[in-house]
Amino acid sequence: MHKRYFAAPALLAGAALALSGCASTPTSNTGTEGDLRVVATTTQIADFTRSVVGDAEGVSITQLVQPNQSLHSYDPSAADLTALGAADVLVINGVDLEEWLDDAIDASGFDGVTIDSDEGIDIIESEVDDHAGETEAEHAEHADETEEEHAAEEAAEAAESEDDEHAHDGGDPHIWTDVSNALTMVGTIATGLEDASPDAAADITANAAAYSAQLTELDSWIRTNVETVPAEERLLVSNHDALGYYTAAYGITYVGAVIPSFDDNAEPSAAAIDELVAAISATGVQAVFSEASLNPKTADTIASEAGVTVYSGDDALYVDSLGPQDSAGDTYLKAQLHNTTLILESWGVTPTDVPADLEK
Repeated sequence: MHKRYFAAPALLAGAALALSGCASTPTSNTGTEGDLRVVATTTQIADFTRSVVGDAEGVSITQLVQPNQSLHSYDPSAADLTALGAADVLVINGVDLEEWLDDAIDASGFDGVTIDSDEGIDIIESEVDDHAGETEAEHAEHADETEEEHAAEEAAEAAESEDDEHAHDGGDPHIWTDVSNALTMVGTIATGLEDASPDAAADITANAAAYSAQLTELDSWIRTNVETVPAEERLLVSNHDALGYYTAAYGITYVGAVIPSFDDNAEPSAAAIDELVAAISATGVQAVFSEASLNPKTADTIASEAGVTVYSGDDALYVDSLGPQDSAGDTYLKAQLHNTTLILESWGVTPTDVPADLEK
């Protein structure tokens, strides 16, 4: 069984130096012999880890999931498994986001320390229909199940969940979309890496403090701008159900998602599409947002049927994945600024200038 850090995250106050997150990169940093070898799972987790490590010597970082790659369909390559097997530390999102993780650990032989960045975060319980992504025929098949068959299926799913040490039953895994959660995640990652690399601990502490100061400033900028819009006008429709923490944190009403599931591979039924179009018309939503890592076809269709604007292409949101290097969302800071600016503009609001510390 691999070891795990359950660090009690604390916000790192003060910032002795200005630090911006490094851009997501599709290449691995294999480092040199003797380095602490760190593997980070998702684009956001890798960005947090690089921001915390900075230029600290003796630490190399490998990122598994690449920009604009679906977290839900990711399949580790042989090179990914080799890097994982050689790693000293594994940094994960948690909340069962990395559904492939246990199999990858078993296949790679990883036996290092795992830093689970969801520690200390209040998880939003799932309100998503387990069968939301099914075809109508599949849904009908489940509807015809006897009570005994349904109970047996639920028991099997519960047993599988109990066997998965990373599972949070019914939880929304998109914790990073709330910047205050990102602060907690950065504190957890920093604490774990300080313990794993005492020689680099001072640099990691300073880098984490500077990055935490930027996150605090980002959170304030988002909150200040969103609060200029009357609460009843803060309405949002996005491509899939991935912004629950963001909308809860900033007082936004999440009218619905094109894909009513945490899994971006699910497909909405015709009835679900009709229901969302009706909700858009009833609430006065002015836009539907696609995501950079998802096909915008269904979002385009729904926006067209509802007679509202669709934000896609360069105006898509960066949610499940950060963007490639030099894109508008190649770091967490840039992605959150990009997303919030577009959402504000869809409400007819011109946001205030971005703080200089966040533009570096």
